[in-house]
Amino acid sequence: MAMGRSPLWLATMLVLVLAETGWRLVTRRGYDGRQALTTFMLALGGIPFAMLNAAVLSMVFGVAWRAAPVHFVIDDWRTWVAGFVSVEFAYYWFHRASHRVRWLWATHSVHHSAEQMTLLASLRLGWTNLFSAGWVFYVPLVLIGFPPFVVVTLLALNLRYQFFLHTEAIGRLGPIEWVFNTPAHHRLHHGSNASYIDKNFGGVLIVFDRLFGTLGEDCPDEPIRYGLAHRSATGNPLRLAFREWAVMFIDAGRARGWRAKLRTVLTLPETKETVG
Repeated sequence: MAMGRSPLWLATMLVLVLAETGWRLVTRRGYDGRQALTTFMLALGGIPFAMLNAAVLSMVFGVAWRAAPVHFVIDDWRTWVAGFVSVEFAYYWFHRASHRVRWLWATHSVHHSAEQMTLLASLRLGWTNLFSAGWVFYVPLVLIGFPPFVVVTLLALNLRYQFFLHTEAIGRLGPIEWVFNTPAHHRLHHGSNASYIDKNFGGVLIVFDRLFGTLGEDCPDEPIRYGLAHRSATGNPLRLAFREWAVMFIDAGRARGWRAKLRTVLTLPETKETVG
């Protein structure tokens, strides 16, 4: 999504990352340079994968748009308002599934590998989005009539908004947290504490978490631990990008029968060994 890499946006991100770094150092929270380097390597390594992803999805969305029986008008404000709510709804279920379906978690786990909650950690993304097929959640939006440009633009803005959620520099925001996803909500989402896992899946909004019972609140007596719950920390971007896939396929290879193999790639272990 090119708009997420515009010069002005990149400059804004850089200024905020530097400001947050200074804040963390002044407040003695520390800043892990090795984790930052790993994130940079993941971001750079993910560029060709993102280009391939964009090329394939443009074709998929194009086919879905041609098959759609109804085409909403792109210059009608109602299309954008309805599209915003629809994209938020689709994102919620995609994100929730990414924590419950092992095939999707294999990609999404990369994002949860950061052990510090910083703005830069928002860029720690997996390389295998096309393969894990989380984009399937957005195809129905095009099929029911939303123009691909509307869906892609709103999703890009959704992800851009989430950049601001990855920080400890912003505290609680009062009544705003009833409707919008905030840094406090998202910090808990990244917690590997057993009581914090699988909470707060929203993008811009938190209302679907309230509606579907996945809203979580942090407890003052239980500080949030970031990172993966049952995976050793590593600064190797290749290992981070493909580790969960390797473990999953090894487990599937050991499973007997196609049903057991299918269950292995779709269902996370009950022990939540791969959840973060």
